[in-house]
Amino acid sequence: MSINDLARKYEEATNEFLSVVASLTPGDLDKSDSEGWTPRQVIHHMADSESQSNARLRRLLSEPAGTQIQGYDENLWANNKTLGYSELPIDTALAMFKASRASTLETIKRMTEDQLQIAGVHSESGPYTVAKWFESYSKHPVDHANQIRGCLN
Repeated sequence: MSINDLARKYEEATNEFLSVVASLTPGDLDKSDSEGWTPRQVIHHMADSESQSNARLRRLLSEPAGTQIQGYDENLWANNKTLGYSELPIDTALAMFKASRASTLETIKRMTEDQLQIAGVHSESGPYTVAKWFESYSKHPVDHANQIRGCLN
């Protein structure tokens, strides 16, 4: 798959997530799925996840081979009262998601196909290439768009 194809797939995933979020009513934000997550929490998670994603890609592209890519426990973040996933309005989180994805898309468009093989080491899953990063973050918004859809059924 070419960089242009990867960029297009990445942008389509962004747009799918934003489309689902745009369809939400205020009453939808706090409906939960079978695992207890609400659309509000998912949107806050996506803001944090995408800011981490942006930093991960930049580290992979800029730092020496084998650089450490730090994982995190999304459930701990979602349940942390200070982070406010369950209570805060979604506007700032949504702006952060959009900005992170837009910034990352610009980076992707400047990449070469050779850069897909650059590798670091993920603290939870081991060897972590730019190609593996793409696998995760090209589908991540779609997975969470589907999770939000599940909250509404």
